[in-house]
Amino acid sequence: MIFLRHPRPDVDAGVCYGRLDLDIHADGHDQIKSAVETTPPVAHIVASPALRCRALTLALADRHGIEPVFDERLWEMNMGDWEGLPWRDIPRDRSEEWLKDPVNLPCPNGECFADLQLRVLEAIGELEGETAIVCHAGPIRAVQMAWEGLTFREAFAQAPPYAEPIRLTPPTN
Repeated sequence: MIFLRHPRPDVDAGVCYGRLDLDIHADGHDQIKSAVETTPPVAHIVASPALRCRALTLALADRHGIEPVFDERLWEMNMGDWEGLPWRDIPRDRSEEWLKDPVNLPCPNGECFADLQLRVLEAIGELEGETAIVCHAGPIRAVQMAWEGLTFREAFAQAPPYAEPIRLTPPTN
């Protein structure tokens, strides 16, 4: 399967924006053009319905003559009360408590990473054939953890690049 993170979103650095529905930054159009040129042929395209995923999804679909499917389960992690806030404005004691175990501890009025991973794996478990999945960094990391055996820390050591194809292969049983 080919995973692509959305193009760079139009948001200030340091803002927590999990489910915040952002459009792409001006340089995102160049990222889309590059992604369309470098993504190998696919038979299916499934994507997060987030605005920042749509332009890339539609460009890939147009290139391959495919009708894309938008799946709510591919959204980024719900950061709850922290959505749209600069990280520096989130009470440090609350964020530090959450960071002790973000896999199992939900953000206030949000979700934990295990919840994200469960819904993403459910969504991609239904896919067949050569498929492009346009989504967010969190879902890509969740798949890397499940399929490649990465720890949370390893998966978060480096962010997936914007709008570049990443081939991930499901484990064989």
